[in-house]
This record gives sequence, C-alpha cells and structure tokens, in this order.
Amino acid sequence: MFRLPNIQFGKITVFLAVLTWIGLLLVDLTRVFGTVNEIEVGLDSELTWILEILFFILLYLFFSHSIAKHQNDNFLDLIWRAASTGLIAMGVGLLIVGFYVLMQDTPLYADPLLRNFFYHVNFALTSLFLISTALLWKHLILYQRNKSVVQQWQAFEIILLVSMFFVLINKNEFDYGFFFGMTFLIIYSTILSANLKWIPYLTFKEKWKSILFLLTIQISAAFLFFQIMDYSFKNPNLLDLSQNLFMLGLFAFVIIYSLFSFLVTLFNLPTSSVFEQKLIEAINFQRLSQSIQPGEKEEQVLDILMDSCMSAAYVDAAWLEIIPKDAEGREIIHQRFISNDDRLDVRKTIAGTKPFSDHLSKENNEKIEYIYGKISHELYKSALVFPLRVNKKLLGNIFLVKEVKDGFNKEMINIISTFVGQASISVENYRLLNEAIVTERYKEELEIAQRVQRSLLPTELHHNACFEIEGFSAAADEVGGDYYETYQFDATNFALIIGDVSGKGTSAAFNMSQMKGIFHSLVQFGLSPKPFLIHANDALSRCLEKNHFITTTYYLLDTASKKILFSRAGHCPTLYYNATTRRCEFLKINGLGLGMLRNQQYGNFLEEGTLTYSPSDVLVLYTDGIIEAKNQRMEEFGYEQLKYVVNQYHYLSAKEIKEVIIRKVYEFIGKDALPDDDYSLMVIKFIE
Repeated sequence: MFRLPNIQFGKITVFLAVLTWIGLLLVDLTRVFGTVNEIEVGLDSELTWILEILFFILLYLFFSHSIAKHQNDNFLDLIWRAASTGLIAMGVGLLIVGFYVLMQDTPLYADPLLRNFFYHVNFALTSLFLISTALLWKHLILYQRNKSVVQQWQAFEIILLVSMFFVLINKNEFDYGFFFGMTFLIIYSTILSANLKWIPYLTFKEKWKSILFLLTIQISAAFLFFQIMDYSFKNPNLLDLSQNLFMLGLFAFVIIYSLFSFLVTLFNLPTSSVFEQKLIEAINFQRLSQSIQPGEKEEQVLDILMDSCMSAAYVDAAWLEIIPKDAEGREIIHQRFISNDDRLDVRKTIAGTKPFSDHLSKENNEKIEYIYGKISHELYKSALVFPLRVNKKLLGNIFLVKEVKDGFNKEMINIISTFVGQASISVENYRLLNEAIVTERYKEELEIAQRVQRSLLPTELHHNACFEIEGFSAAADEVGGDYYETYQFDATNFALIIGDVSGKGTSAAFNMSQMKGIFHSLVQFGLSPKPFLIHANDALSRCLEKNHFITTTYYLLDTASKKILFSRAGHCPTLYYNATTRRCEFLKINGLGLGMLRNQQYGNFLEEGTLTYSPSDVLVLYTDGIIEAKNQRMEEFGYEQLKYVVNQYHYLSAKEIKEVIIRKVYEFIGKDALPDDDYSLMVIKFIE
C-alpha cells in the first residue's frame, strides 16, 4: 500500500529559512556591489523587505513547533533556553567586533561586501533570539491561562503579523505611523508583561537562577540592539533591516517582560519559602492523619503535632501539658527550646495574664478554641494557648511563645487549629480503637469511622444569591468513602469538590479524611483546578496505600463572570443542563485518579475545562453509586436515566431536584433492596 512520507515540519521550516536568508544576503550583496561600482542592478528594496518578512514568518513557525514539544518543561529550563540563545548571539556579535578591531589597518576593514555579510549574520542571530524568546515568554504568560489572557496573546500575535508588513507601507522610514505603531507595541507588551503567575511557584534556589538568566537575557538584548543599530548608522551602503516595526517591537517585548520578571522575582525572594511552607503543612497534616496505628502510643501523634505547630508559627519555644486522669498536677510530655526553670516562670506569667487566666483556672470551657495575646515576660512577649480535647474532654494545653509582641497572625492560628483538630481526632481514634480490641473491636471501629465520616461532610454549603446548592450522602455500609465540600474565597468566588475513594467501609472513610485535609490545606492557595489536583496527588502519594486511589472533580466558580473552571481526576463526568439549549450533557474531560500515578508525569494525564453558565442552568455532581445503582434484575440506573430525570425536572429548585433524583434512584432499586455502593450528590442551580 502506498504510504505518504513522514513530513518533518521543523526541518522543512529551517531549510526554507536558511534559503530565504541566503537569498536576502545575495540580494543585498548584489545591491551593495552595484552601488559601490555605480552599476544599476535592477533590484528594488521591496524584494529585500519581502524576503525579510518571509524569514521572520519561517522562524516564527519553526520555534512555535519546536517550543510546543517542550511546553511541559519547568520554568527554569524555558528561561535558560532564552538566555543561552542570547549568549550565543551575543558571543558571535563580540567575535565580529573583535575581528574588526584586529583588521582595523587592513583593506578588509573597509570592505562593504564583508560588512554586509557580517551584518546579515548578526541580523539572523538577533531575529532567532528575539522570536524564540518571545515564544518562550508566551508559555510563561499563558501559565494558568484563562480566556482573557489567551485572547490578549492572540491579539498580540495578530498585531505582530501586521507589523511585519508595515515596512511595505512606510518604505522603511521613521514616520509618524512607525512611531505610533511602536508606541502601541510597547504599551501592549507592558500589559502582557503583567502575567507573572509562574514566579511564586519557584523555590528560593530557582529564583536566584532565574534572576541570573533574566539578567543575561536583558544584557544580550541590549547588546544586540545597540550593535545592529551601530551597523545601520555607520554603514550607509547597507539597506537597513533593523528599521522593521516587527523587529523593534520584539526587542521591546523581550526586554520589558524580562525586566518585569527580573524585578518581581527579586522582590519575591523574601517570600519564596511561603509556598514550600504550605506544602510542608499539607504533608504534616497527612502525617498526623497516618500517625496513629493499632498497638502504638498516642505520644507519637502529639510529638508530630508539636513539630507541626512550631513550624507553622515560627515559635521560639513550646511545651505540651497533659492533664492526668486523676486531674492532679500537670504532666509535661513535650518541651522544646526552653528550660524547666524558664518554662515554669513563663507558665506563671501566662496564668496571671488575661485572657489566659480565665481559661487556665477552669480548663474545661468547651467554647474556647484558642487564646492568644501579649505577656509581660523578660524573654517572651506573646503567647498562644490551644486546648487539646479528645471526645469533648480536655486532654491538655499546647503553649506556644514568641520573643516578639503580636507574633501570631490569623493564618498561623487557622493552620494550627487544623493541626490540633486532626490530632484530636487521631488521638480519639487511637483510644477508641484500643477499646474496640478489648471489647467489641469491629463495632467500635465502625462507630469511630462513622464520626470521621460525619466530620468529612459539611454542615452547610457555601453559596451566594447567584446560585442554590444542595448536597446528599448515604453510605452503603455503616461508613462510606464519598466526600464533597465547598469553600468561599470571597463574595463571588467559590471552590467545589466531590470525591470517591476506592473501596468501601472504614478504610475508605479514613482515606477520604486525608482528602479533606489536603483540600483545606491547598484550597487557600487559590490554585487552578489542574495544579490543585497535581499537588493533591503529590501529597496523597506520600500516605495513600499502594492499592488505593481517589477519584475527584474540582471546580472553581466565579459568579461575577459566570465561569466555571474544572478538572476531573477519574471521577464521573458532571451532568450539565443548559437552559438556553434545553439540553443535558455530560462534561467529559480526561483525567486520572489521584494515587494511580505517583510521579511527576501525573500532570500530563489531566485536562482543565471551562464552562460559562446562564441563569436556570443546572449542574449535577454525583458519585458512581448513583449511576451504578442496580434493581432486582441487575439493571443499572445509568447515565441516560439520570439525564432524563434532570431534563424533566430542571425547573425545580436545587433542593427539589436533589430530592427527585434520590427518590427516583430508590424507586428504581426497590424498597427492600440494600444499596451496594455509597450514594452522594450535589445539585447546583444558577439563579442569576
């Protein structure tokens, strides 16, 4: 059978670009030869400009194709590619300068043909550097892309294309049209240069390297700009190729974006450890979740709790007081960076300072979550006390002290509160689990898991006046592995998540508690759905058992712009009713379950979708228990029947739609049938 040859697009564009450059060189050499010898060669300048435009287009196509293959490279590799290209171009330029310094007293120094040749070499390398760097900037600008940024870049590419052909209009002159176009390109480049969302994800070491690379790019661009201008001003026989609006616009864009990146990276150095700190906090949360195992002591989880709290608040000293069962005295089981004498002295100062004294005198006030404030001590100026309760009984108090006044902020306290809450659950689970071993082990285990399961699901779902939201969850066994929750960033932005852990029963419930911890640790970063799932997979990979995985879908809802960003990690596709078209459809995008691939390649198997909704639209988020519910004939409820129910009852409120779906599922399986999987559901109906 006849087969078409495998066309190598990159090689073809390079070959054509080289041929175009050679043609451009020969045309200009011929023209210079004719000018020097006063011979009419009959070559118009338009031919040079057409070849120049063709050369730009071929280079742009080649680098677009080449860089697209490496779009998953890390930020530092992309910046280094631009810096290395600039170094090569600048190095060749310096060699040319050195050559003319050595040839200053020879006939070669004044040879116009040789100068024209070197001018075209420098022009080609400069064009290569500018176009490749601009396309590398494109991938940085479009990181965490949204519709607005994509449209801005597409408009910029159209403007650059128009600027290529502008030389045919203004005849290579610096007229008013040229200056207007150049001003517009500089302004637009400045606007695009504000897209620097990739910088916070660099580590401290990577930021220093990027600063060096960005400085190299700026120096290279400045050198090449002044060198090519120097060629043009000092050699009247040359047909100036640098007066092209496209080329000068790229100079402006490359220099402005590298300058903005350099300055923002430099000023972000003091905060470069924040993101790393947040990931450490997420890992610490997982350590707390996994720390208690049957047969071990609860001191292990308390030790991890102390380390986590100190790391989150950067405290100078800390200790944990445990109240013995006889309620007499205090047992100090963990003490960090403070001597016994200093601890007793600080403890006495705290006990005599309000509002600490009120709690420490009673020590059973269930309404108090934490106390913090200033203290009058020689060494320490502020303190934070966290009661540690297990099953609503006070286990002890964590004391954290710092040498500065007002040393604890709201974010620190929220993180420590999460750690303490998880530690309390872990200690409680440990105690109940050991009681179950002595008495009714399996019964007690199920009761523990039920409490954990109930704590996973929110008591209320965040929303505003623009939409209604209702949730439902029912476990097939005593406990289940389904999870859903919401988070409100501000008045118009929300995060929604629904998930299902592999398996059923207590193991599924405990694994889903880890997912809850990861959600609360990562959601405050405001990550887009795809990066959120990548970081969640990384955290779960450290603690989830090898034979377990979690499917989930994560949504970012913006009621101001009526847009939804979402990514699916192997979960059931979301059902979406479009009130405009009056049709239901499943939002199917690719995605791999969390924990199924535990390396850096996981992000390659995720996609991110965008949805713009309208009033009266409906979103139905569900787990596979709904669509796989079976009746007595072993027939499944299925996707189509779910779609049919939503199509029929879309006009109802979110609460009524939820109730109808659940009623239809239970009618389908029969009154006496027992569910063979967990049922979970969230219904969102948009009001405006």
